[in-house]
Amino acid sequence: MSSGRGEQGAASAATRAPAYVVAGEDASLVGEAARELIKDLVGQEDPGLVVEEHGTEDDPDMGSILDACATPPFLASHRVVVVRDAGRLRADQVGALLSYLEDPQPTASLVLVAGGGAIPSRLVNAVRQHGQVIDASTPTGRGRSPWLASRVRDSAVRLDGPATAMLGEHLGEDLGRLSGVLDALAAAYGEGASIGPEEVVPFLGEAGSVAPWELTDAIDRGDTEGALEALRRMSGAGQRHPLVLMASLRRHYANMLRLDGASVTTEAEAAALLGTRTTFVAGKALREGRRLGRDGVGRAITLLAGADQDLRGASACPADLVMEILVARLSRLGPRQPRQTRGRARGRR
Repeated sequence: MSSGRGEQGAASAATRAPAYVVAGEDASLVGEAARELIKDLVGQEDPGLVVEEHGTEDDPDMGSILDACATPPFLASHRVVVVRDAGRLRADQVGALLSYLEDPQPTASLVLVAGGGAIPSRLVNAVRQHGQVIDASTPTGRGRSPWLASRVRDSAVRLDGPATAMLGEHLGEDLGRLSGVLDALAAAYGEGASIGPEEVVPFLGEAGSVAPWELTDAIDRGDTEGALEALRRMSGAGQRHPLVLMASLRRHYANMLRLDGASVTTEAEAAALLGTRTTFVAGKALREGRRLGRDGVGRAITLLAGADQDLRGASACPADLVMEILVARLSRLGPRQPRQTRGRARGRR
């Protein structure tokens, strides 16, 4: 899998491990990674003879799972036992798997697929000792663009640079939709087709969510249009509640307020005062607070307090309108700065 197969690379007949965990927050990416792993593990064998699925029911039968792992393969060289929604396993079921992993069968590969909650760390650690933990999450910061480019490069169609940039911009944080869009493009234009922006547009669908810093960055540079776009994507595709968005904005300006008047001159000093290890965030708060000045930061806190009361019933305005008015006002507190592309903004993280 081109997204980073895990800590030790893709599975093969020569390196087949007795246990795997496929982890991640996006169900579609976890499912895709699990499918590719299972395909690798099956190899040239008949999947019907090799693969046994468990965990799709509310209470998976641990006895059946352990029996499947211990049963010698029939008309095949090995078995692949898949447990879906492994985060739903009870403590006693986790204990049974831990006991099995102390002496796993060499002819079976146990695949624990994330879902239904967090897989207990002790189970993940036990799998790590005997096999592989595959992280199906998308990378953030500088790793996002190479990840996207790699997935596009390995797809059945050939997207040019502008089309790839458009796709990444539109999907935002919702990169779990990437495979579906690429498959749709291949079905529409044929495998190996060269795809430009015009061919991509009809398949984009709703714009995906964006990270919280997309909103605060746009506000800080006075980009009202960009800030409102980020807000709508976060509340629409991102399904973030207005009070959750408010919390992000409060945190952003609270950092500036705490630094206001403090005798700090460097990002490291600002980070120490704020109690964070991230000098980037601290440095930004220091710079933005100085740019806005005490009056600007105070005005921002006042706007946030008023909007918070409106969201809690002080106003009859719809919540989305309250947030749009707030974001527009915040973006106009300071002088407008040159707008940066989203790719460059991510590259700083």
